[in-house]
Amino acid sequence: MRPDPGKSLTILLAAPRGFCAGVDRAIQIVERAIEKFGVPVYVRHEIVHNRHVVEHLERLGAVFVDELDECPDDRPVVFSAHGVPKSVPQEARRRNLIYVDATCPLVSKVHVEAERHFAAGRHVLLIGHRGHPEVVGTMGQLPNEATTLIETCKDVERFNPGDPDNLAFVTQTTLSVDDTADTVKALKARFPDIAEPHREDICYATTNRQAAVKAIAPDCELVLVIGAPNSSNSMRLVEVAKRAGAGQARLIESADDIEINWLDTVSTLGISAGASAPETLVSDLLSALKLRFNITVNNLVSAKEDVVFKLPSMLRSKAIKGDNVQ
Repeated sequence: MRPDPGKSLTILLAAPRGFCAGVDRAIQIVERAIEKFGVPVYVRHEIVHNRHVVEHLERLGAVFVDELDECPDDRPVVFSAHGVPKSVPQEARRRNLIYVDATCPLVSKVHVEAERHFAAGRHVLLIGHRGHPEVVGTMGQLPNEATTLIETCKDVERFNPGDPDNLAFVTQTTLSVDDTADTVKALKARFPDIAEPHREDICYATTNRQAAVKAIAPDCELVLVIGAPNSSNSMRLVEVAKRAGAGQARLIESADDIEINWLDTVSTLGISAGASAPETLVSDLLSALKLRFNITVNNLVSAKEDVVFKLPSMLRSKAIKGDNVQ
C-alpha cells in the first residue's frame, strides 16, 4: 500500500477475536510434543484451519498428513483440534503409536453427549456442515446409521425417523448461532420431545466472536474477517457481518489479500479474526493500513474471555515416553 495521508479511516476492532482456548491448547500440544520427542512430530490433518499456524509448526518440525497410515511407527502423532472418529485412536493403539489427542474439550463434550444419547437408545441428529472434520469426528463416535446429519431447516422437513419418540440432537461447535437457532426451532416443532444438550453445544468463542461482529457491523461500510476459507467459524463471521448490516464483508487470510479499491468509499472499517487466526495477522493488517491512511483504531470489547484448557498429562509431566494420551 502506498501512503495517502489525506484520507482518514476509522477502524472498529471486534473483540473478542482470534485464538480461542481450544486452538491455543492445540498449538501448544504440537509445540510441546516437538520439545518432548524431537522432530519430526506428525499431525493428522491441519491442527487448526489456518495456514499461517500450520507453516509456523512446520518450521518447528511438524509434518502434516491426511491419514494415520502416512505416519511411521516410531514417531509420535497428534490428532487435530477438530476431533477424530473413534477408529483413529483405535488404529493408533493397534500400532502401538505414541499419540496425543488435541481435540478441543468442547468438541469432546459433544462426543460424550452423542454417546450418552446413543446409549439411551436415541437416534442422534447432528446439526453441522457435511464434510467438516469436526462433523466427521463426531459422527465417527457412533456406529454407522446411528446419526443423521442435519444442515438446514429443509433437512428437518425431509427427515423421517423410524422412531420419532427417541431422538436427540447435538451440534457442531462453530456454527452460526442464528442459523442453528432456526434449525433447532424447526426440530422442536416437528419433534417436541427431542432430547437436547444440557448446555449449548456452539462454543463460547464462536458465540462471543459472532456477537462482537454484530456489535460493529451496522457502523461499517466494510468488515474484514481474517481467517482461512476452510475455517467454519471464520466463514460464519463473514455471514454474520453481512446480516448484521455491514455494507460489505470479506474473508482475507492476511493483509496481502486486500485490494485497494475495496477501501475507496470506506470511512469506517470493521476487523475481526476467526478463532484459529493469530493476532499477529491483525497487527500486520493494521500496520499495512497505517501506511496508506490516517487511521483511528477503536477496540470494541463485547465480552471478556478467561477460559484456559489444560494440556494432556503427557505434556505436563515426566510421563513415560511410550504412554498414549487422549
